[in-house]
Amino acid sequence: MRLLTTSLMFGAAMLLGAQALAQTAPAPAPTQPPSGGTPEQMPFATPYGTSITADRAAKVVAAVLAEAGKHPTWRFAITVVDVSGELVYFYRMDGTQFGSISISQGKARTAARFRRESRAFYNAFETGHEYVHTLDPGLVASPGGFPLIEAGKIIGAVGCSGGTGDQDATVCKAGADTIK
Repeated sequence: MRLLTTSLMFGAAMLLGAQALAQTAPAPAPTQPPSGGTPEQMPFATPYGTSITADRAAKVVAAVLAEAGKHPTWRFAITVVDVSGELVYFYRMDGTQFGSISISQGKARTAARFRRESRAFYNAFETGHEYVHTLDPGLVASPGGFPLIEAGKIIGAVGCSGGTGDQDATVCKAGADTIK
């Protein structure tokens, strides 16, 4: 008798449990984190133009050097690249740390290939968007890389390294501003 009672209680519990599960609402689908929204206009869509020449790149570097000259202790590596991010012109001031050579090249390449100032990636990292490091192994997320825009088209980019990010950006922007 005891076995029959236990079996009946077990069966009733199973039946009630199955009905309760059948009445449970499905879990809501997980939501995806925002990834920049869905703007009507494509951001950073400045078209590419004809690549900068070595002569014009030298003038960009001259403007960077003039700005750096206003601060006697500042030393920079300066890189100008074409629209695909490949080297057109490079200059390293005497006394610049050697690590800044590849960093300036990376900043210029980042600005050209992604059509935006390299600071945009720095800002993304700083606000918790760590996915940025997965975009390109050569991406440099640091201030001091600017696209060179002439007549609404990117003709190359300039990158500077050797100081703080803001020092790099200050001198580099002086070079970028020579292109109209």
